[in-house]
Amino acid sequence: MVPPSQGPARERLDKGAKLTVTLLFAAWLIDYIDRLVINLALPSIGHEFDLSRAQQGLAVSVFFVAYAVCQIPGGMLADRYGAKRVTCWALLIWSAFTALTGLAGSFAILLVVRFLFGIAEGIFPGASMKAVSERTTPGQRMSANGVVQSSNAVAAVIAPLIAAPLIAHFGWRSAFFTVAAVGVFVYAAVRLWLPERERTEADARPTGSTRTVLRSGTMWAFAGMFFGYDIIVWGLNTWVPSYLNQERGLALTSAGALSILPAGAATVAVIVGGRLADRFEGNQRKIVVPAMTVSSLALILMATASGTAAFIGWMTVAIASASLGYMPIFAVPLRSLPPELTGAAAGLITFGGQAGGVVAPTAMGLLADSAGFGAAFGFLVVGAVLAAVLACVTPQTTLTFRRALRLPAEPEPTPVPVQGEAR
Repeated sequence: MVPPSQGPARERLDKGAKLTVTLLFAAWLIDYIDRLVINLALPSIGHEFDLSRAQQGLAVSVFFVAYAVCQIPGGMLADRYGAKRVTCWALLIWSAFTALTGLAGSFAILLVVRFLFGIAEGIFPGASMKAVSERTTPGQRMSANGVVQSSNAVAAVIAPLIAAPLIAHFGWRSAFFTVAAVGVFVYAAVRLWLPERERTEADARPTGSTRTVLRSGTMWAFAGMFFGYDIIVWGLNTWVPSYLNQERGLALTSAGALSILPAGAATVAVIVGGRLADRFEGNQRKIVVPAMTVSSLALILMATASGTAAFIGWMTVAIASASLGYMPIFAVPLRSLPPELTGAAAGLITFGGQAGGVVAPTAMGLLADSAGFGAAFGFLVVGAVLAAVLACVTPQTTLTFRRALRLPAEPEPTPVPVQGEAR
């Protein structure tokens, strides 16, 4: 079993790790763009199918129901069949369902397709994080994952620039066909070029099991922390485009352009948060608590802002602050667990986050219908408070984490390259 590095807290990535980060960055980028397109298309979809805001929120939430449910099975599949294989399966299947979204002829069909799309994407996160863990040392792990996960914020910049013009000129269906085609190219790149994993002597003598991870109250607390974080992220991603379009009177292309500033700030924050997590060797409380405190205050000011510029400004502060806590939430578990358990662990934590994606879009849609968008955006503070509280009560170091899971500490073995999983 591989404990955190006893050397420098942060190490340089070798060639194989850099290629892994590049390819998985691309995979996560198209994954996130595929999810974000529907947020930009919601006004058009709502108009075509005559949907209320609550129904529009349901079209987003139904994806997250399936996505959340498949997080843990996805991690377990990666642990059993290999991270690379499961990553490729997910890329190919979800690209097909992205294209099928553009063919939906009714609201009911749309819901079914988005649910199946969620299943396909749901097996990806655990496999992806496992792939990074297998190809990096503990001292590199969160910095590498931070770069990969910054793709989410980059996607929030790119998606409006691609999708908004397509929706405006060719209709909402064209956006789904376009990103599906790009997904097929990313699948081919990952399939051909993702490096084989490195195995260690510890692979031959695993201690602990998937059951150890899934039955741990400590691991569920980390999942709850990510639940709070993703309430903020998916609440904003789902409803800000509609709010700017319907309440502020901005064209969809203008609303998309305004999202570049907060998305760019979040990109930087995710990378910085990953580096801080490696520097502090976990200790999520040092990062998550101040980050969520600032985010809470900014969310309140955003919800009560009278002007569009002030709204975007406070939203930028809120999302950037919250994003600093993204990778620290994963840091202690992924630095502390052996590679054979990281798929299940990452799947469990991301399950918590995607449960936030189930709750936030529909809850905010109901609040927007009944009390207005101010109340809907104010709801997001609940997520920040929850994440901060759980950051204080979860183990802060590898030693306390291992004790909580009743795992023994062992010296770190030297990685030995061997023939990896089949392509």
